[in-house]
Amino acid sequence: MFLVAGLGNPGTQYSLNRHNAGYMLVDRLAERAGARFERTLKRSFSCTIDCCGKDTVLAKPLTYMNRSGGAVLELLDRFPAPLDCLLIVYDEVALPLGKMRLRRSGSSGGHRGMQSILDVLGTEDIPRLRIGVGVDQPPDDYPDFVLSNFSKSDLAVLDTVLDRACDAVNSWMCEGIEKSMARFNG
Repeated sequence: MFLVAGLGNPGTQYSLNRHNAGYMLVDRLAERAGARFERTLKRSFSCTIDCCGKDTVLAKPLTYMNRSGGAVLELLDRFPAPLDCLLIVYDEVALPLGKMRLRRSGSSGGHRGMQSILDVLGTEDIPRLRIGVGVDQPPDDYPDFVLSNFSKSDLAVLDTVLDRACDAVNSWMCEGIEKSMARFNG
C-alpha cells in the first residue's frame, strides 16, 4: 500500500492559494483515476486508487497546514504503510513556480506543515515532493505570500507542473524513488 498526502488548508477560500499546491496535486491524481474524496477519517478526506497493482490512498488533511502531523499519523494508523511508501506533497517557496523536487528524506526547510509531520513521526526519513510556488524575489511576508492566490498566468504554469508531478508520483510508486528522482529532478 502507498499513501500520498497532499498538504493544504481546507475550505474554498484557500482553494487557489499557493499553500494548497499539495491539495491540487492529489485532486489531479484522483481525477485521473476517476476517484472521489470522501471524509473517511476525523482529520482528512481520502480516496483509494490503483497504481502498479497496489492500493494507493490519496489524502487531504483537514487540520490546516501547520498541524498536518496529526492527520498524517491518523492516516498511517488507519492505512498502515511503511514510511518509504508514504509521500508528502507540498508547496515550496524556495523553488520557482514550474519546478518540483522529489526527495527521499531531509529537513522541513522551514515548511511548517512538513515540520509538523516530522515532529509527530519523529524522523526526517519521509519521502516528499515539493512543488515550486516561488517568484524571482523572495516575498517580504512569507505567510501572506503562501496564502495568496495564484494569478491566471501562474495557474497555467501550475497546470503543466501538476501533470508532470502526477507522472512523478506514478513513477515513484512503480519504479522507486531513485529512478524517479533521476528522471524528474533534472
